[in-house]
Amino acid sequence: MTDKPPLSLAVLISGGGTTLRNLINKIASGDLSAEIRLVVSSNRRARGLEYAEQAAIPTRIVERQASSNDADFSAAIFGPCRDVGVDLVAMGGFLKHVLIPDDFANRVLNIHPALIPAFCGPGFYGQRVHEAVLEYGAKISGCTVHFVDNQYDHGPIVLQRTVAVLDDDTPDSLAERIFAEECLAFPEAIQLCAEGRVHVKGRRVHLS
Repeated sequence: MTDKPPLSLAVLISGGGTTLRNLINKIASGDLSAEIRLVVSSNRRARGLEYAEQAAIPTRIVERQASSNDADFSAAIFGPCRDVGVDLVAMGGFLKHVLIPDDFANRVLNIHPALIPAFCGPGFYGQRVHEAVLEYGAKISGCTVHFVDNQYDHGPIVLQRTVAVLDDDTPDSLAERIFAEECLAFPEAIQLCAEGRVHVKGRRVHLS
């Protein structure tokens, strides 16, 4: 761990909040030197809001239909993040496309349930990813933590973890094993940021 102050986080969610719950648990156990100051949901019925409430984390609902354009939607999300002074924004199952402001470049992390650049981009989320992996006959899949830019699943890659695709896998069984790796990979990447060990040069991420 690090002697630096905890990294201040905002977490963006759209649904079940399992990634948020994992981060809350990692912080509580002392395995992640971070503090979640805000949870922003694009869905007012997202179950993840319950996890935020249980952990006494402030929440904000920002639904896409309430904004007239992408710029307004981005401002509605990142304005509150600035207001609470977050160092980093973590996308935890956030399913809406959002423009990244210049001051948040290389300060927004996402985790994708496949090995980017394979099985990623518009339409590749949730079970659709694992269905596509199985249909293609891939032998390896996994998860990718990457910085977010203004293209889907495109920003510089921080780290990846792999799993073997088994002959008898279903989308559910593959998703379960990959999510177990996500629960390790995302906190690891955030902790690397907390320790100041992540350096971005072009598309390459160097870890000191």
